[in-house]
Parts: sequence; C-alpha cells; structure tokens
Amino acid sequence: MKNLEMRQVYTKTILALAEKDQKVVVLEADLASSMGTSKLKEQLGKSYINVGIMEAEEMGVAAGLAVTGFTPFIHTFAPFATRRSFDQVFLSLGYAKNHAVIVGTDPGVTAEMNGGTHMPFEDVALMRVIPGNHIYEVSDPYQFKAILEYAHTAKGLFYIRTIRKQATSLYKGEEDFSKGYVKLKEGTAGTIFASGIMVEEALQAATDLERLGISVQVIDLFRIKPMNEEIVIEAAKMGPIVTAENHNVIGGLGSAVAEIVTENHPVKMKRIGVKEQFGQVGKLEYLKEVYGLKAADISKAMVGLLE
Repeated sequence: MKNLEMRQVYTKTILALAEKDQKVVVLEADLASSMGTSKLKEQLGKSYINVGIMEAEEMGVAAGLAVTGFTPFIHTFAPFATRRSFDQVFLSLGYAKNHAVIVGTDPGVTAEMNGGTHMPFEDVALMRVIPGNHIYEVSDPYQFKAILEYAHTAKGLFYIRTIRKQATSLYKGEEDFSKGYVKLKEGTAGTIFASGIMVEEALQAATDLERLGISVQVIDLFRIKPMNEEIVIEAAKMGPIVTAENHNVIGGLGSAVAEIVTENHPVKMKRIGVKEQFGQVGKLEYLKEVYGLKAADISKAMVGLLE
C-alpha cells in the first residue's frame, strides 16, 4: 500500500472486499478513469454500476441496493457527493438508516485545476448534520485501506474524504485506527489537530516550533464524526489548541473540536482553514498559500496563542 496512489488503494481494497463478499457493489458517476475503477468493471461485472453524470441518481440507486441487502461503495467528486446530492444522501441513505459508503475525492484545494466548481470547502459541514453519519478524512494509504475495511463491516452511513493521487506515507500498516485519532508527535505546550493533507503541514509546523523552543503534540484527528471527545478534552487540559483543515473553518474539524472544548474545558483555540472564500483554479502549493493552509500559518497561530 505504501507506494500506491489513493485511488489505487481504493480499487485494490474494494476488489478484495468484493471477492469475499458478493453483496459489495461499486457505483461510479462517470469517473472510472479518474478514480481508476475502470478495471473493476471487467472484474465485478453487474456489481459495477456507472450511473453517468447523475450524482443524485447515484445516491438513489445506492439506497435501493442497500435496502435489498447490498453494500454500495459510492464514488464521485466530493462536492457532487455532498452539495449536489445532499437531499438524496440525507433522506434515502441517512434518514432511511441504510448502510452505504460514500467516497468523496479531491476535496478542498486538492481539486487544483478543476477550479471552484469542483473545490468543496463545505462538504464536511454538510455531512456533519446528518444524524448518525460517520465522517473520515484520510491522510495515508494504510489508513484509507483500514477505514474502507471497517466501513464495509460496520453499519450506517459513511463519508470518506480523500485525495486521488499519491499521499505522504505516515503509517506502516500496523497502527490501531479504531480510536479515531493517532498521536504522531508528543509535546507539552499545546496541540495541533489536523486531518488529510494538513497533517503533513502540521508536522512541519511542529518542527518549526521546536526550533523556537516550543514543544507541541500533533494528532491526526481523522475521524471527524463521531469525534473522540476524550483526546480533545485531554489536549485542552494541557494547553492551547490549533486545528488545521483543508475545509472552511465553519462546520468542519475546527468547529467540531471547538464544540467539545467550549462545553467541557474552555481553552485558547485557533482554527486554520478557509475563511469566507470560494475555490479557484491553481496548483496545490499556490492554493495552500492563498488560503493560508501552510505550516507557517499553523506555527504562527500557535505562537500567538502562547504569547
């Protein structure tokens, strides 16, 4: 898994699940070439369904399959999996308590050259308000595989946010992801919670802070809902918290952490994320700079909280 692109992890894992479980069905919205699932069509036959560019219909088909005992794995661009088809996701999957796994790809600035229409900064916020929904943002191939496997065996609605291309390797495949977080670096002065592509930026920020004599812990808080409240409260008792996400600061990882902190142990906090902006065309590093999603933005926020 280590050297695979995230889309390759998806196809490899789904194929393995389908070989063991004939109830697994893969749904695409005309993105087989982008996600690499075109190979699955030959191997899965009728268990592979391309609905075309009709994401709301994709959710409806998935609901029908789930009702009849199948386990649908649904893929499309993150904004189309959430914003465009929200009513179908909310009612046909969430309200109906169907078991389905939605994989939204290229979230936030990772949409790059596809621009603002394909660049969701609000998908997590939308999915968080669906009762009983499970939300993950993966940052590593091994982590993605583990969460796909868990989503297959568990019940309910899952939304998994991921990039398609190569991800930074953070894990070795031996980690326990059941708690919804992994502590990647120890520290004593404060905590940086991050998810997805921002985990790497958080680790760099922690390194930069070390040079200033500031020791902070970095936690990959990849399960955004239900969030592990225990680790958030523990962090709040230790000191200031900075959250870092490739998402709007409203309604995402930072909001979820802030809700837990304010109700249990108020502490100084700063949310790094997108603020009152729509998406735009650009390369990843340029977009990170424009939206304030760099390691320097994280370290600056922590220094400000500690002053």
